[in-house]
Amino acid sequence: MNETPKPIAGTASYLDDRLGAGSFLKRNLRKVFPDHWSFLLGEIALYSFIILLLTGTFLTFWFKPSMQHVIYDGSYQPLVGVGMSEAYASTLHISFEVRGGLLIRQMHHWAALLFVAGMTVHMLRVFFTGAYRKPRELNWIIGVLLLTLALAEGLTGYSLPDDLLSGAGLRITEGVAISIPVVGTYITFFLFGGEYPGEDVISRFYSLHILLIPGILLALISAHMVLMWVQKHTQMPGPGRTEHNVVGAPFYPAFMAKAGAYFLFTFACIAGLGTFAQINPIWLFGPYTPADISAGSQPDWYMGFLEGALRLMPSWEINFLDHTVPLSVLIPALVPMGIIMTGLAVYPFAEQWITGDRREHHLADRPRNAPVRTAIGMSGVTFYGILWLMGANDWISAYFHIGLYETTIIGRFAIFIGPAIAYWVTYRICLGLQRRDQDILSHGVESGVIKRLPHGEYIEVHVPPAEDIAEHMRGKKEIPIVPGDEDKDGIPPKGVRGPIGKLRAKASKFYGTDHVPLDGHGHDGHDEHAAVGASDKPRELH
Repeated sequence: MNETPKPIAGTASYLDDRLGAGSFLKRNLRKVFPDHWSFLLGEIALYSFIILLLTGTFLTFWFKPSMQHVIYDGSYQPLVGVGMSEAYASTLHISFEVRGGLLIRQMHHWAALLFVAGMTVHMLRVFFTGAYRKPRELNWIIGVLLLTLALAEGLTGYSLPDDLLSGAGLRITEGVAISIPVVGTYITFFLFGGEYPGEDVISRFYSLHILLIPGILLALISAHMVLMWVQKHTQMPGPGRTEHNVVGAPFYPAFMAKAGAYFLFTFACIAGLGTFAQINPIWLFGPYTPADISAGSQPDWYMGFLEGALRLMPSWEINFLDHTVPLSVLIPALVPMGIIMTGLAVYPFAEQWITGDRREHHLADRPRNAPVRTAIGMSGVTFYGILWLMGANDWISAYFHIGLYETTIIGRFAIFIGPAIAYWVTYRICLGLQRRDQDILSHGVESGVIKRLPHGEYIEVHVPPAEDIAEHMRGKKEIPIVPGDEDKDGIPPKGVRGPIGKLRAKASKFYGTDHVPLDGHGHDGHDEHAAVGASDKPRELH
């Protein structure tokens, strides 16, 4: 690390002579990145986005975003002579007549699924490790916006082939738009160019899908990467790791080589899926007509929770000021998405307000060491998961021979009970894992050496854990608690006065109370299983 590699030095000197950028390159090409597998989850989304751009560009050469009616005369014989939109016909042309077209179409679809999946698991990693805290709140907000835009990008792209399956999803989109009070009719007519299905929705979705949304995504991803680079990466606790350094490998050559290999691996996985795993065979669904619908139709996985919310919601509606408000459509469309996305966006600021913690954090938490946060996160995952599962309640009913009505009723109860159970179970698991860490630091780990005591008892000698494991466990930090005790005059601190202040004090105590303090020392000298010293070699206990 003390010497600049020759390739960097030569390139830097060349650019410095012409652009004055030598010092910039020398400094940034040696930037250190931590080495932990979970930090690569976000790269899955990044590389999938790159593949989406490449495959999407290929598809634009032949796709025709038009709803003009044509008679199909292509190479797929079962549909010859069938009337359809030009968008559907061009998608068939790409699939059957463009060399490599079907492979690229399927790679594009798989990359879209992996893009959202990569963003989701990356966001979960950031949430559960507390990597959204100061100074990364802005980057967290950018991540929430990216996930929201990715869902919109998936919806617009999913609808473009104008097949029967995507048309059913488009019909739901129209129902949601028109259910919005006062402005719903105007939004629907603007989107579809008239009465559903209109003549313009495909071309308008196409413009959003290839121009507006990708442009915003590209800008936000760039901002996300720049902020991550400037603020430096978080790292897990371990030997030599502090809030003021980063322990890992330099960007060049180690991280660059790793990133290049990981991109090729991601590309190979998507190419393999596109080759061997058929997805969205639109020729089997047929062209979309408003009068037809297929049984057992399902959206892409990332829209499944909205489908589930729509299926669980009772058929409620209200009449207000001569307007009918269909709550059975409006609530499933807006409330679950609002709860998840708004909750994600405000959580860093809510946690900061509750704990009063305004310190910078560059060491990530182990999820077990923040049990309330982890339990809240798992409640959210359970809420999403139940909605997602209920999006296939017809399949569940058919394959498990459970009545569709009973399945729906169970889902309506589970959506409230499930997150509560998930919270309690997760919280107890986190406390149990903390006690396990405390036990290891206090008593050591089993050595495999069996010892017989003078009075005939057999015990297994324990030794201290490996230093890197011990440091990982000792990385636990207390969560700050807002002081709420009254002074000698009976006056509480300024920040916890009034009803809101009292609520904050109680929430802070609940959120930050450490039920398993980590001391790392044995309980007493008579504990036969106590750690036997600093050495890794087992010693006899006296």
